[in-house]
Amino acid sequence: MVSETVSTFDCEMMSKAIQLAQKAIYSCPPNPAVGCVICREGEIIGEGYTRPTGNNHAEIEALTNCSNPKGADVYVTLEPCSHIGRTGACTKALIKAQVKRVFISMIDPNPLVSGKGIQALKDAGIDVVLGLMEETARSINRKFIKFITEGKPWVTVKIAASIDGRTAMESGESKWITSSGSRADVQKIRASHSAIITGIKTILMDDPSLDVRIDPEDLQVSDPIKKPCKVVVDSNFSIPNSAKIFKTEGEVIIATLRGKQQMEKSKIFSKNNVKVLFFDSSNDQVPIHDLLDELAKLKISSVLVEAGATLTGSFVAGSLIDELVCYFAPKIFGDSALPMFKLPIKNIDSHLALSLKELRHIGSDIRMTFAPDKDY
Repeated sequence: MVSETVSTFDCEMMSKAIQLAQKAIYSCPPNPAVGCVICREGEIIGEGYTRPTGNNHAEIEALTNCSNPKGADVYVTLEPCSHIGRTGACTKALIKAQVKRVFISMIDPNPLVSGKGIQALKDAGIDVVLGLMEETARSINRKFIKFITEGKPWVTVKIAASIDGRTAMESGESKWITSSGSRADVQKIRASHSAIITGIKTILMDDPSLDVRIDPEDLQVSDPIKKPCKVVVDSNFSIPNSAKIFKTEGEVIIATLRGKQQMEKSKIFSKNNVKVLFFDSSNDQVPIHDLLDELAKLKISSVLVEAGATLTGSFVAGSLIDELVCYFAPKIFGDSALPMFKLPIKNIDSHLALSLKELRHIGSDIRMTFAPDKDY
């Protein structure tokens, strides 16, 4: 619970720390995105955010940019780490710097850290104020929280559709449903995920590159964008060598079934630095649950699903989605066009209930973000 002594200035400084944390979401996964601000007598004397994996954490970055942190107040969006990984423990650095108070938005869900960093600070005589702007801090690191607590990637499903819920014409034609503004916005979503998942039908029909076509300058960040890997669900391993995804930056992973044909074809692709994951299945389809487990082992903490109605329907049917982002264009395609999902829902009571989290206009389109209800 946040102390009653928290001031408007404290809220402003934590808000600044959260803004800094948002700069890290494109470059730090699977680590959490953290922001830190150091203040004395109402002035900022140091600030920083999580740098790419293996580099400084937010607290170390802020201390490095601060000439004299002794007696200062520190505002950090996540509990400082107390263990030594690739970088030194942040709690040790704060204690050595002799800061006076540390405001922390949320406890780190990582069992290696959870509560230990706070206790170390208290044991050193440093005042700790916990819970300031916790909800916002949790939202920024929702992907990390799920990955570290459940061992599974966060799953976002992205769909572009007409206002009557159609994603392509009966022929499969789907370029372009939404506006250029919406397509530019999708680039930001891609950049904030560790992997993009699509199906072989999408590859064969649209031949997408699935790359990130924005620069750090577009996102107003200084670190290079961590390119998401591209995952193709391809049970029969029928992807052609000429597919565009092989010609753009980022690792490519083919998820296929275990079979003689697939094993032989994998030998050709492995020479081109393509990773192949083999699965057993009783229904001739790659098991999505197992795929997510394998991606988690590869430290992929979040995935963005950009696929057709069958594959997206499989994620919904398997109760696997955490977030649904829909871009609706002011167009009507009619009932012969393809739906958003292929789902075996037979009656009203079997529906999937969603909560609307955000609605905003992007040019002529509407972007709506949903989360499944808790009992999903």
